Amino acid sequence: MRIYVDGRLYGKDDARISVFDHGFLYGDGVFEGIRVYDGCVFRLKEHLHRLYASAKTLTLEIPLTYEEMRQAVLDTVAANEARDAYIRLVVSRGPGDLGIDPANCTKPTVVIIVGGIKLYPPELHEKGVTLITSSLRRIPLDSLDPRIKSLNYMNNILAKIEAKRAGAHEAVLLNHQGMIAECSADNLFLVTRGVLQTPDLIHGALPGITRACVLELAASLGIPAVQCALAMHDVYNADEAFVTGTGAEVVAAVSADGRTIGDGRPGPITHKLVEAFRHTRTRDGAKVVYAGAV
Repeated sequence: MRIYVDGRLYGKDDARISVFDHGFLYGDGVFEGIRVYDGCVFRLKEHLHRLYASAKTLTLEIPLTYEEMRQAVLDTVAANEARDAYIRLVVSRGPGDLGIDPANCTKPTVVIIVGGIKLYPPELHEKGVTLITSSLRRIPLDSLDPRIKSLNYMNNILAKIEAKRAGAHEAVLLNHQGMIAECSADNLFLVTRGVLQTPDLIHGALPGITRACVLELAASLGIPAVQCALAMHDVYNADEAFVTGTGAEVVAAVSADGRTIGDGRPGPITHKLVEAFRHTRTRDGAKVVYAGAV
């Protein structure tokens, strides 16, 4: 494994950042999780746009231009000879002192890791996952805009712990008005009477790259879709449900809080969107040029 750290490639055991890096000390930074499918970095442009937008809001000056970052990602994938992989791209505030003032950080740190991820095993992609409602609430917009993909994921981590302790695969986070925001690591979709529904971003969801892709695929397939306010009542009474994310891809959800969703199996619209996503994921993105390619 070759890991990119501030312009150089290191072996897994040699890659280092400072213990005074504010990403490590305070979660001060941004990241993206990106997939590579058969040598295609899926929607790299969209991921980088979100990365730079998150950094701008945090007044974090990324030390690479957009094009330099794009090339760094492609070169790191090529250096690892990875045709199917998961990329973790991290930009932290960089080394500073033990105070929280970001002005004391000298230069942001950029790390690109190319490895693997298996959020859900293959059998759950076939059978579907189970959900619970988290007792936690999504961090509100007036505290931290959920559109920022920051390094501080404690809200999501605690929700995931809650789900696992309850014997479920995923937890649904509500906002402070009781409306659905998203799951701990995924966006949530419902199908009710043939209409695809997903929480509007204003309710606290991250603008997922896979989420946007699914909405586009639904439009191309003639499936009506709306972004709206949703509550757990809507989940319990949906005909189908599924979650989306870079790690999860598109996976059916078959129960929530012990209530069966639909007939308890992945539904026809979910199947249709899964197949459409599998078809597009190797074409919609940036191609990697590998050594020896002709």
